[in-house]
Amino acid sequence: MLQGLSGQTEFLLGYRNKLTPDLLYSMGNGCSTSRLWVLSVSWRAHPDTLPTLFPRKKIPVTNASPATSSRTAETSAPILEVLAERWSPRSYDTTVDIDEAKLTSVLEAARWSPSASNSQPWRFIVARRGSESFTKIHDNLMGFNQAWAGNAAVLIVALAETVDEDGKTRPWAEYDLGQASAHLSVQAHHEGLHIHQMGGIVVDGLRDAFNLPESLTPITAITLGTLAAPEELANDILREREVAPRERKSLDEILVVND
Repeated sequence: MLQGLSGQTEFLLGYRNKLTPDLLYSMGNGCSTSRLWVLSVSWRAHPDTLPTLFPRKKIPVTNASPATSSRTAETSAPILEVLAERWSPRSYDTTVDIDEAKLTSVLEAARWSPSASNSQPWRFIVARRGSESFTKIHDNLMGFNQAWAGNAAVLIVALAETVDEDGKTRPWAEYDLGQASAHLSVQAHHEGLHIHQMGGIVVDGLRDAFNLPESLTPITAITLGTLAAPEELANDILREREVAPRERKSLDEILVVND
């Protein structure tokens, strides 16, 4: 939406909650930072969307976090901003507890995921940092994951109900759980939180720790919390992974048929 303001060369370019340094512009002269607006698309991915018919001046932002400012995906076509900016960190702020309202919204997003015949075969164990359940989950993460996951505000175990109440196998349960976890991850990023999903778990250990029935299978563990700087991680290997370039296969590589 482009909207002129009477008597001034200021324009509304699209609202975002967070100021992004490479997209922050003042239109015209004398615009205060309290009235700044930003584009909700990537400059690098979509340069043609920036207005070029009016004067503009780039405004530096000095309080942007280096942990987040360079993680936006460089996509080959426009996608939703929340998807382009979603990524999986390992560095979490140990001084920030989970916001319960945000946690509820994250879980609610998972609840409203699609599933085969509306079977809703997803189940979750949710444990806040400092709780007994948190320790049980952390103890059943495989070694590398234990080195960093304990700093998250919340640990979650994603469970698939692979057998229904009549004893019939649910062949799509893990697929549907994956959809629920994806919904959870997108909502988390929308809320200003970050998650990291891990396959490195001790399945039988989690079964025993939480006395799970045979119908429920632990599939992944998920960290949830507030992002911290890469320097907060315990070793060089973790720090290097935290800032490594984000990479994906091209569309041509993943499309088996595209008639």
